Amino acid sequence: MKSAAESLPNDLDELKEMVLQQQAKLDHQSDYIHQLIEAIKLARHQHFGTRSEKFNTEQLSLLFNEAEILADHESDEQDDDSEEETTTVGPYKRRKGGRKKLPDHYPRIDVVHVLEESDCHCDHCQGELAEMGEKVSEQIDLVPLTVRVIRNIRKTYHCPDCENGIKTAPLPKQPIPGSIASPGTLAHVAVNKYINGMPLYRQETEFKRLDIPLTRSTLATWMIKAGILVQPLINLLRETMLDYDVLQMDETRCQVLKEPGKTPQSQSYMWVQRGGPPGSLIILFDYAPTRSQEVPVELLGDYAGYLQIDGYEGYNKICAQNEIVPLGCMAHVRRKFDQALKAQGKHKHRKGSLAQQALQRIQLLYKIEKQAKHMSDEQRIELRQSRAVPVLEGLREWLNQHLPVVVKQSASGKAMHYMDKQWPRLTVYTEDGSLNIDNNLCENAIRPFVIGRKNHLFSDTVSGAKASANLYSLIETAKANDIEPYAYLKHVFTELPKVTCLEDIEALLPIQPVIDLDQVA
Repeated sequence: MKSAAESLPNDLDELKEMVLQQQAKLDHQSDYIHQLIEAIKLARHQHFGTRSEKFNTEQLSLLFNEAEILADHESDEQDDDSEEETTTVGPYKRRKGGRKKLPDHYPRIDVVHVLEESDCHCDHCQGELAEMGEKVSEQIDLVPLTVRVIRNIRKTYHCPDCENGIKTAPLPKQPIPGSIASPGTLAHVAVNKYINGMPLYRQETEFKRLDIPLTRSTLATWMIKAGILVQPLINLLRETMLDYDVLQMDETRCQVLKEPGKTPQSQSYMWVQRGGPPGSLIILFDYAPTRSQEVPVELLGDYAGYLQIDGYEGYNKICAQNEIVPLGCMAHVRRKFDQALKAQGKHKHRKGSLAQQALQRIQLLYKIEKQAKHMSDEQRIELRQSRAVPVLEGLREWLNQHLPVVVKQSASGKAMHYMDKQWPRLTVYTEDGSLNIDNNLCENAIRPFVIGRKNHLFSDTVSGAKASANLYSLIETAKANDIEPYAYLKHVFTELPKVTCLEDIEALLPIQPVIDLDQVA
């Protein structure tokens, strides 16, 4: 058997070729090992570390020459005014302490406390004390769920002369005809399920404690019929939303057990759209069994304008088909660089990494957006053109410099190639003051569904998923327009069965300021 030395070729060129081949293999293995180490560190951080993506540039030195922008950035932080009362403590601002005043719209019950007659004498001269004022303190008094039974007594009439012509007073139109559910009960169940995240089986237990015989199947039927009832409102909201030329979209997974042609374990999707004219924010949810590109085609119809999305390519067809300008999401880019930074672990080389440099530049863009938050659209676009565009140009130059040499499969390489692919969409927001730098507002809109999904886990049927989408849409749109959801839903369930024309339906939209919910008991 030949030794390792004897198996080597004697020809110098062949030997060099063999050495180069071995070196290439070692380089490849080294890159692969580095990727595995990054994956382990990132998984460890996701399991044990904080989930926050906050990145503080003050704690790290800037590794690139942006002196003017940095100077502006520092002045921005000093000029940032807060609406909350603060007090200065050394170099910091601290919120003033004290209890906040309770809202004025809650009823007040005055309980007057007076001194006992034996205590109404002065301790010094024994003279009788006279009332000079009062001190008022308030407490919150919560009353447990109050149940009452509404008895609909319909008087019956007859003709005393001919003893015929019997008539009975009609029953007002109900949200669910023949049901024992009042508008208030339907609103209560919907708020518990879609806002408080209380599954129907828990609500069944709550009703059982109150000695009310309601099963979860009954409650589920009520929610499905309520979701069907509000469909005219959803249709009008969609028309209003698509008439405005700025729209955001996102999607998240959901599970439906009894879906034709699919196994109970398969994934379906809940799509969300956020848009509408200024001052009338609209949030709509839609259930779909797939994540295919046909779904946004169906949802958007003939929509034309700006569409802010993540990097999912399922929107490409509708963007090419309609006059739609796609916007990217800078938060998704920042998230990938944040993961790349966390994948490096806690060591000294992290401080000068490419991921850190990218996060520092992106952070400057968000500092500019923070200053522009309360500006008009005209002021915002002027600020972006003068301040954000130079930062973006510097970020593009940085990307061009490092992209050819970074390992594509590393965490930093994946983040940089993602940003490069999305770049044409990432700069569009600087062209219009009504646009956003990221899609976070849409992600925040879909969050209540994601939180609720952790409690109820899945929908039983497709009709239940669609009903949930409609009720989520009404509730989240009401919340976005500062309308109390329970009072609004009770008002809708009371008045919607009575409508006779389009104007009556429009008056019930949660974007209408004419709705007076103070009179809703």
